[in-house]
Amino acid sequence: MIGDFGMSATIAESRIAAEDFRFAFRSHPAGVAIVTADTGDGPVAMTVSSVASVSSDPPTLMFSASTRSSSSPTIRHAESLVVHLLAADQVELAKLGARSGAERFGEGTRWGRLPTGEPFYPDANWFRGRVARRLDVEGATIVVVEVIDAKPRGESPDREPAPLVYQNRQWHTLTQRSMLPPATPPFCIVYGRDE
Repeated sequence: MIGDFGMSATIAESRIAAEDFRFAFRSHPAGVAIVTADTGDGPVAMTVSSVASVSSDPPTLMFSASTRSSSSPTIRHAESLVVHLLAADQVELAKLGARSGAERFGEGTRWGRLPTGEPFYPDANWFRGRVARRLDVEGATIVVVEVIDAKPRGESPDREPAPLVYQNRQWHTLTQRSMLPPATPPFCIVYGRDE
C-alpha cells in the first residue's frame, strides 16, 4: 500500500505514445537559445528550447541536444561551447539554427570567434562554458555546462529585450501586455478584518 490511497506498490510498466507526449508539450512554452561549438571540423549551431538554469553557484545550465541534428556530434564531443539566449528580434537566427542544411556561418550572418576559439553570435546574450557532464537518453543527449564567461553587460542594449518563446510549433514573444495582473489580495487584508 502507498499512503492512504489503497494503491498497489506494483507500478505497471507502460509508456504513453510519443505523439501524446509531444502533444502535451506543445502547450508548454519555452525560451529559445542557440548553441554553437567547434571541435576542429568547422563551426556548428543548433537551436534548442530546452535550456534551463541548474545553479547560480557555480553558474551552471543544461540543455538537450537531439541526436537527429547534424550539429549533435560536434556539440556532444565539444569540451566548451557557447549558449546564446535569444530575444524576439533574433527569431531569424533561431530559424537559421533550426533549419536542416542551412549555412549558419555564412556571409549574411553576423558571427565571430571568441578569443578562446568558440564561434559565437555577438548580438545575442551569450554564455561560454565548459561541458561538465553528458547524459545520453534515447534520441538526445543532456548536456550540463559550467558557465565560465558571459557577454559583458556593457555590450547589451540599454532596453530589456523581449524574450523569444517557442510554443505549439510557433514563435512568440512576451511583452508587458502579456503579463498577468497581480493577484487580488484577500478581502480580510484589504479591509483589515478576519471575516
